[in-house]
Amino acid sequence: MDDAGAVYDDGFCLDNGLAGEALAIASANPKNFYQAISDTAAMPRLDLWAKLFVPDGAGPFPVVIVVPGSLGLQAHHLAHASTITDSGIAACAIDPFGPRNVVSTVDNQIQYSFAASAWDVLATAELLATRPEIDASRIGAQGHSRGGSAVLSAASVHLSSASDAPQLAGVYAAYPWCGHQFLDPAVGSTQVRAIIGDLDDWCSPTQVQAHIHSIRVAGGDASVRILPNAHHSFDRTTPLEHEPDAAVAPNAPTVYIADDGAFILPTSNVPDPALVDLDGFLYAAKAGFGVRGAHIAGTPDLAPVFVEDMMTFWASVLAPNVE
Repeated sequence: MDDAGAVYDDGFCLDNGLAGEALAIASANPKNFYQAISDTAAMPRLDLWAKLFVPDGAGPFPVVIVVPGSLGLQAHHLAHASTITDSGIAACAIDPFGPRNVVSTVDNQIQYSFAASAWDVLATAELLATRPEIDASRIGAQGHSRGGSAVLSAASVHLSSASDAPQLAGVYAAYPWCGHQFLDPAVGSTQVRAIIGDLDDWCSPTQVQAHIHSIRVAGGDASVRILPNAHHSFDRTTPLEHEPDAAVAPNAPTVYIADDGAFILPTSNVPDPALVDLDGFLYAAKAGFGVRGAHIAGTPDLAPVFVEDMMTFWASVLAPNVE
């Protein structure tokens, strides 16, 4: 979908014929993770746009929040939402761009903060937990690229505890950017799965591996899958293309986040509450890690592998509890 606000159209339906219910979700625009965690009341508020798709039959249903990446909500995100609802799990596709008047963050990731992206996930989970057709104990979140970063951050016990959202049952991070990681990567009981291609030149597969490993070392249930010969967004149906305006730094060191949300630059051991996303990106550029241009592709042979991996994860994580 090219129109960032199109998902909010009341006439919108998924391929399986389910009409979505338009939602306005009370979210926020924190300037950084420190404000989201340690100065929550100061966050500027905004209403997030979303559509909730509920399977036929009797609820309450588990639900997966679908979070897009830097190009906004696209057809493949909605195809995944359709597959999820076909399996008997509700899906809630969010549009973080429309209410922020953003078209794309491909060449400028600081139009709103990564903390805001993560807060959108928690705000959506909080609202969904109040819905009678949703099982509040079985809420998951699936994010792609920048959205993958959002769901991983939302799983952090430090960020989630600053909100009123229930703990996420699971997060599925598709080719996520892992340039921000909590120094203490604890995720509580949230199950974490990441998947990325070994040819990804937008996000670093090595950094994703390190992130997932750190969660496991901290006691979390986390796994990662690296797919061979796969580029960024390999679950799309479009051919390989080069995005010349993409501003990336896949080999830059990680910017860590203290428990209170303060960033720690790679060249420092001191958390600084005043630092924002721009500071980390400027460091990467000045240190020579910045790159202009990256590839994005649909891979016909691998797209079904993605769907199988995605649904195996959600079927396991969101299965009803049996006493």
